[in-house]
Amino acid sequence: MITEPANVARVLRLATPPWRRSIAGIVFGALADASVVGLLALSMWLIVRAGEQPPILFLTFAIVGVRAFAIGRAAFRYAERLASHDAALAQLSELRSDTFGALIPRVPGAIESHRRGEVLAAFVDDVDQLQDHPLRVRQPLIVSGIILTLSLAVLALVTPPASLVLAVSLLVSGVLAAWLARRIAGASDRELSEARAALTDALLERFESASELVAYGALSTQRERIASTERRLARIQLGRSRAAGVTGALLALASGAATLMILLALAPSLGEGLSAPLFAAAVIVPAAVFEVFAQVPQALVARRTVASSAARVAQLTEAALPAELPIDPPDPLSLLGEALPAALSAPSAPSTGASQATVAVVTRPLLEVRDLEVGHPGAVSPAVRDVSFDLRAGETLIVTGPSGAGKSSLALALVRLLEYRGSYRVAGLEARRLRGAEIRGVVGLCEQSPHLFDADLRQNLLFAKDTATDEELMGALAQVGLAEWASERGGLGAPVGERGALVSGGQAQRIALARAILADFPVVILDEPTAGVDRERADRLLLDLLGAVPDNRAVILITHTEVPPEIRATRLSLA
Repeated sequence: MITEPANVARVLRLATPPWRRSIAGIVFGALADASVVGLLALSMWLIVRAGEQPPILFLTFAIVGVRAFAIGRAAFRYAERLASHDAALAQLSELRSDTFGALIPRVPGAIESHRRGEVLAAFVDDVDQLQDHPLRVRQPLIVSGIILTLSLAVLALVTPPASLVLAVSLLVSGVLAAWLARRIAGASDRELSEARAALTDALLERFESASELVAYGALSTQRERIASTERRLARIQLGRSRAAGVTGALLALASGAATLMILLALAPSLGEGLSAPLFAAAVIVPAAVFEVFAQVPQALVARRTVASSAARVAQLTEAALPAELPIDPPDPLSLLGEALPAALSAPSAPSTGASQATVAVVTRPLLEVRDLEVGHPGAVSPAVRDVSFDLRAGETLIVTGPSGAGKSSLALALVRLLEYRGSYRVAGLEARRLRGAEIRGVVGLCEQSPHLFDADLRQNLLFAKDTATDEELMGALAQVGLAEWASERGGLGAPVGERGALVSGGQAQRIALARAILADFPVVILDEPTAGVDRERADRLLLDLLGAVPDNRAVILITHTEVPPEIRATRLSLA
């Protein structure tokens, strides 16, 4: 019995539809294969029996049976394909979602050691390959086992020697076919994903670095790299095809040999307890049975390929997270929605005649940070240490420091993409006791280089609030100073280009802030929003961005440059 490592077995279970969803495909597949065996055996019986010229009524059941098996073979096969693929593709969509969800907490830090092509190949090619587990591994093995058992049992009732010969032939040929396939295609199972990843890497580099490759005359070198990886992939796939051809030839030879041996074994008993029609049916049965049995070696080959793909997916998604990456607690608090309004409320004004000491209201900080320390996976020393601050609604915190001081690392920790040491409270609740997604619903990050999708303005804003109307979207653009620009470009249907190629850096920052406004984050982190913008425009951009944030929200501005004196804020310097 073949067993898989626990992490690979978990991935394969995720790729396998539940029995209630896959049982229909198995039943229809068994009926289709039973029709194949029954059609050939009954047809041979009918031909020989008709040669004896009995009354036509003696042949009616066989004639009807042949027609029924012929129709059933096609009808059941169609129903089997429909049911099994529907179940496999429905499960594949869940597997993709689970795999993507497992990758999210591993960014940043846990998958940087893998090439982009390797990650993409695992998420696309290897995940797609896992649909073969229910379609080309589990179901063929189950169906073949049912049909082979029934065929051998029925044949044993007619003639036990023929059943024994067929069983031995199936066993020997199956072992040899599996051994040959493993020898010929075994290495390709390990190399296939590597070749796919290398090709994806080469193509990504070709498309993303096209202008640099042309400028330095290196385009031909990159083309040769792509061609080389394509040749390697073709060689691996050719080896797999060769294994399938050799296996098919071996099974065809074994089928003929089994037919010949049964013919020789039963010939002496012909006419003595074994009629000619039954003799003919028993002799022809191996051809049909081996047609069904051919699925078994193919399923074993597919099983190795699927297991290799599952191992690569498990390597990305099942490996333990580094200590520097956060994990949602098993029993997260669910009180953030109740604690947040108290932190967002503004202090009340003193009533007439009352002393300031008796009516002053101190709002709870939105964020409370004490002795915070943050590190990256694999780093020798922390990127951030001994950071403390409070941030309330309506306040702005400016975080400064030279490049490499840990400003962006601090931002990643505040949105729970990096783990922290010390204390970090959100609305009075310790962050590590909350779900990361819940914290990211409170603290929003506008990155230094915000990602813009190759779509129009509307789609680039809607993912922040998918229920927003066009009026709300234009209102958010107006708050960040882009309403007139958007109207000149044709409105919300204006394209932004791949990775925002049709907008400037400042406009990209404004679009990112419009997203944050639509998402209504109580705390907005602006990470180097003026990077690459000249000083005069940078000051204007900062004033516009900070002015667009509602007054009852808090802002953390990360920058390594001076800010305009008009901005009143608390400062935090990272050495």
